[in-house]
Order: sequence, then structure tokens, then C-alpha cells
Amino acid sequence: MNDKIDFYSTTNLKSYNLDSTMRYQLAMLENLDPFTRKHSENVANLVCRMCEYLKCKKVYTVYATICGYLHDIGKLKIPYEILSKPDALTPEEYEIMKRHTTIGYDMCMHDLELRPYADGPLYHHEALNGTGYPQGLTKKDIPYVAQIIRVADEYDAIVTKRQYKTHINISETLKELIKDAQPDEYLKPIALDMLKENYKVGKIDSTALKALFKVVVDDIYYEIACVMDYINFLKDEIKRLRTVEKYDDKRNKAKKEAEKKYYAEGMKILLKQGETLENYKQILEEYMTAIDTREHVKKRLYDEIKIIKKLKV
Repeated sequence: MNDKIDFYSTTNLKSYNLDSTMRYQLAMLENLDPFTRKHSENVANLVCRMCEYLKCKKVYTVYATICGYLHDIGKLKIPYEILSKPDALTPEEYEIMKRHTTIGYDMCMHDLELRPYADGPLYHHEALNGTGYPQGLTKKDIPYVAQIIRVADEYDAIVTKRQYKTHINISETLKELIKDAQPDEYLKPIALDMLKENYKVGKIDSTALKALFKVVVDDIYYEIACVMDYINFLKDEIKRLRTVEKYDDKRNKAKKEAEKKYYAEGMKILLKQGETLENYKQILEEYMTAIDTREHVKKRLYDEIKIIKKLKV
């Protein structure tokens, strides 16, 4: 049995009837490279669920979700060698990469179907303290949908970079985001005129970040549920093989060949594909070890929830 889970739970996203609304927008994503497309789907997932915790109306949640899907659509026109470069971008390459915001905006504005969602592509890299791009806007001028997308975008980017397969140690990523929600120390000495208010805020919105924390905790509970389902599966398998083991003991103690054959046939009925009278004990040991491993994972996931609930934004 495969006990792998999707890193993100999509329960809330599926609760919205987005298919008819988003068919066209999703078709556009098919032209993106697989990495960017998956990232766009993850960001939309997070944005949708964050909006619920932010108590946004359904119509706004749907709007924000679509903006999240389309936030990187401008990368369609960024050279693939820059998009896929494994090493750090040069300053020149970074400037080209940054253009995906304005390119995405232009793409949306030139398409009547996409025009309502142009704020997502254009503003998702703006920072509340004015240090973002492409326009260096500050909090009051950045659409709220973009503030939500920025938090989801940064989170998924870090998760992808660190190649998380489980939420164990995910609190370390959230601590990184907390730093981005705090004022930059270097701005304080130059807090003049335009900066005199902005130095008091960080790059990302703390309220949106708190909503993300709740979404992450939900995802950890989802992973725990998947782990527990697998543990229960393993327990059933162990129970079955324990019965095989009992039959084996009786077979070994039997005096008559007919009895030995009877118990051997009973064992074969209980064995599954790939299991034999010779290897079932090894498989039983592997299942028991697997349970111990999953129980340890479950404990660590519960510990992560405790850590996250104590984090201060």
C-alpha cells in the first residue's frame, strides 16, 4: 500500500464550484512549465483556504483564488533557461524574471476573460514597506488580494525549495515568514517622509500570515489522519499475519500429515500476493517496524502543531 499524501489538503478548494468559472483560466495554465503550473495550483489552494479564515465573502474568495491561479501567468514569456536555472540568477537575469509581473498584467488586460484578475499577476511581489516590485508600492496602495497571494506565494516557494514531503519541521518555514512580517531594521535609520510610516511594517501582511498558520495546521491534521489510516491498515495486516503465525505453530505441532496439510492450506488462504509460507514472518516484522516509524511521525506532527500555535506574529 502506498501511504504517500498530497502535501496540501484540497478539501476547502473543492468545496467551491469553481469549474465553470475557471475552465478558461486553467486552460491558460496548461501552457506553463510543470513546475510553475504546480506552484500556481498550490498558491490558489492556499489563497482559497486563507480567505475562509479571513472571513472573506464567497464571491471574493472565488475572485482571489483565480487571481492566485494566474499570479505567475507572465512567466509564459520568460525564457525557459532563466525559469529553470538551478543556480542563483545573475542581476541581469533577475531583472528579466521580475518582468513576469508586468507581462502577466498586460496579458490579462488584453484578454477580456482575464482582465478582472490582473491585480494578481501585477501586485503579488509588492511589499507593504515599499521594498517590492514592480512599482515599489506601500501597504495602502497594494490590493488586498495581492497581499494574500504574496504570503501564499512565499510559503509555497520555500516549501518547494526545501523539498518538504511531510509537515515535520514546517514551523521553521513559518518562522522565516514571521521575519518578513516584521519591520526591516535597516529602514529605521532612513525613516524620512515616504518611509516614516512604512518602516513600522514588514513585507507581508501579518493577518494573512495568521490565516496561513491556520491552513498549515489543518494540513498537518490532514497528514496525521493519513498516517493514522495507514497505521490502521498495518494493524489489520499484522492481525492477519498473526493468525497465519498461529496456524504455522499448529502445523509444526501437528503429528499427522493431514493435519499439517490442513493448517498449511489455511495459511495460504490468508496470505496475499507476494507473501509465502517462507517469507511471511519477515513481512510481519517489516509491518511492525513500519508502525513504529509512523507512530514516531505522528508524534512529531503533533509536536509541530504545538510549536506553530505558540508562534507570535
